[in-house]
Amino acid sequence: MGYWHRSIPQPSLAARARDPLAVAIGNASLLGAGYLLLGRRPLAAVTGLVTVALVTFHTAVARSVWSETVVLLWWAALVGHGYLLADGRVCGQRSPVRGQRLVALGVAVPVLLAVGLLRLDAAGIEGAVTDARRSGDCARALTALDRVRPEHRVVDAALTVRGERTGDACRRLQLGGANLTAALTGNTLALQAGFDVLAGVLAELPGHEQMVDAVLGGFLERLPKAEPCALAALTDWLRQRPPDGSVLDRSADVVAPTAPAALTGCGDELMAAADWTQARGRYQQLLDQYPGDALTATASAGVERATVAIELATVRSLLQGPTSTQPEYCSSPARYRAAAPYRKGSNRAMIFGNDEYANRLPASWRATDAAQAVLVVCAGEESHGAAVRTCPYENKRFPEFPTYVTFHKVAIPVQVYELRTGKLVADTKVQIGGASCPRVLHYTTYYTDFGPPADVYVAASDADVRAGFRALLNR
Repeated sequence: MGYWHRSIPQPSLAARARDPLAVAIGNASLLGAGYLLLGRRPLAAVTGLVTVALVTFHTAVARSVWSETVVLLWWAALVGHGYLLADGRVCGQRSPVRGQRLVALGVAVPVLLAVGLLRLDAAGIEGAVTDARRSGDCARALTALDRVRPEHRVVDAALTVRGERTGDACRRLQLGGANLTAALTGNTLALQAGFDVLAGVLAELPGHEQMVDAVLGGFLERLPKAEPCALAALTDWLRQRPPDGSVLDRSADVVAPTAPAALTGCGDELMAAADWTQARGRYQQLLDQYPGDALTATASAGVERATVAIELATVRSLLQGPTSTQPEYCSSPARYRAAAPYRKGSNRAMIFGNDEYANRLPASWRATDAAQAVLVVCAGEESHGAAVRTCPYENKRFPEFPTYVTFHKVAIPVQVYELRTGKLVADTKVQIGGASCPRVLHYTTYYTDFGPPADVYVAASDADVRAGFRALLNR
């Protein structure tokens, strides 16, 4: 028996059966698997590079819906092109090959499933961020954004852009909130910085109004708890802030309810610290800006107390210096409205300019501080007043010719100011009497004794000094 041998050549690559669906499915993986099934390795390599370039551009550069659309169109083009390339135009055979479909599915399904699951997870993250943004909860938004991984940026770059904008907004709002917290000490520069940050988020990152409002609301809730002077400084700034039509304008709503109490409280603090000028300014501010407020009576009383304290401090400053000289007050008198009026009876006085006689007055007639004084007396140097008596005295150089000596009252020029008004109430001379013509006259000579002087003062006793000033100080 003979055998016939015939060689059956293996079909060429171009003649192999191709399954268009398998090629399309393989290309759906974006890995060029369909082209590899066709044996088109160069084409698979080129399209793979294009895919990498598009994904990189979409993920790292554009990160937008349109770039995502480009990638999607590229994916559809690969799928369609692979199907057409295997659809009998290259080879007439169209019988499906089961093995090719399984290979294609083995490559494409994991890729597509991973993409789907990642996009689903990304959508969940975006939902959580959106809910947090709507409720103004930055902490919850940042917690959700911590779940974003590099894979999410590849499959849903547009989502991550939106998330990053929210993350940027929250980080900026954290800084703004810190500035507002620092401002609660009365630091208006920090307050300005905080509002600038919030305004920047509103202008540059729209859609985060609720988050801005939440930060602002937290600050406004804590604002009334600030110290009075700090609160007064902050409400001053808020009152002067021009409205811009944003959610920040509601900060003006807290001014009227909180500023009056802050102003009076600050005035009280400044009074306790002896800063009377600033205290009066705060009380007066309330009267000027909130004339109908319930605290106007308190503010009016505060203005009066501060004014009295300022006047007393001014008078004390003008009266500084030793009592032996005239102080600045004598040339620039000032009022102290809380002083008692100059009236009948005893009027205590602060006396300057002539201690020799003023120190001989009773302590009950004199005051050591303006707070207890009624009058300020500016005394000058004593001079010879009215002549009392003239008596002869022996001249030792010329015994036969006596010297006649005239005794004069002590005349002291005085200017008397009523402390209550600062007005001059007397400009006169006090005449102090005393004993005259003693049996022996004591006098001082220099080099040669030419006899006693022709005019001398009487010998004034303490009672005489009191008598001279009594009419002035005790009406």
